[in-house]
Amino acid sequence: MAKIPALQRPATILDVAEAAGVSKSTVSLVLQGSPLIREETAAKVREVAASIGYVYNRRAAQLRNQSSNVIGVVINDLMNPFFTEVLVGIERRLAQEGFITFMAHTDESVELQSKVLHSMREQNAAGIVLCPALGTPASLVKEVQAWGIPLIVMVRPLGKGSYDYAGSDNASGTLMATKHLLDAGHRRVGFLGGQSGPVYDDRLAGYRDALRAHRMKTDPALICQSLPTRQGGYEALQRLLDVKPMATSAVCYNDITALGALAALGERGVIVGRDFSIVGFDGVLDTAHSNPPLTTVDIRPGSLGEAAAGLMLERLSHPGAARLRYLATPKLLLRASA
Repeated sequence: MAKIPALQRPATILDVAEAAGVSKSTVSLVLQGSPLIREETAAKVREVAASIGYVYNRRAAQLRNQSSNVIGVVINDLMNPFFTEVLVGIERRLAQEGFITFMAHTDESVELQSKVLHSMREQNAAGIVLCPALGTPASLVKEVQAWGIPLIVMVRPLGKGSYDYAGSDNASGTLMATKHLLDAGHRRVGFLGGQSGPVYDDRLAGYRDALRAHRMKTDPALICQSLPTRQGGYEALQRLLDVKPMATSAVCYNDITALGALAALGERGVIVGRDFSIVGFDGVLDTAHSNPPLTTVDIRPGSLGEAAAGLMLERLSHPGAARLRYLATPKLLLRASA
């Protein structure tokens, strides 16, 4: 490639784009180190930038991208009190540092989630905290990172990758819950709720590991998938009670599923804690006041939200830091339901 003469004035990103025959956005992505641009194109852009004397001011770019004091928070299901408590934790932590939370609810819609994220980009959000909707492709991480906006993924991981994440140790939580029921003498332990995704896989794996440790085989009939909602838990419990030999206990994918299951047990006249034992997962505040109070795997939702906000603040302060990660350690809260 022939050397391009340097300009008589300070070169701009538009000059680089014109000389390289690419768009301004392509030049911007190359200078930010985005993996979305082919290496051949990236090399050409860097060579042109050097030839015309363009100097990329990374600090100035960061200030432009992060001039807002608004952090976007995208929640997948605000009908679930777990996510409400997580959001409160996020807002509380960010407010302490002078940031405003701009919240959006996707209702598990990947399409709506895409629109919300692009809107937050247009509003120049300083960062985005995302709990992905079910079915979100792992490629979303690179897409948002290419925008130059810090991203924290929480609760539901999006595959392997070098993104910041806040969640919980799901497998050890359900292992703990299942072991508690098995140690109490239950031999027909069901698993209720959830359908797919890394969180479901990990929580189901913990359930299976506990059975294996007690030298018991997993009975597929005792695994009742459903939407992770009250209605889903209600319907899953109805199916579980129809399995023969009948289950005497269940570990639930989350607390909201367990609350739905409690309603189904009540309709059938089953005395929870005596005739049937049930354990939830999340540790939402409502579980202390259900009928009966629900034994649950507590991952402290509010604290998880504060931790996710803390990761965002750390990323904003140190853009070049290594991958940030937080995993809540589960604790079994024993109450009347088990």
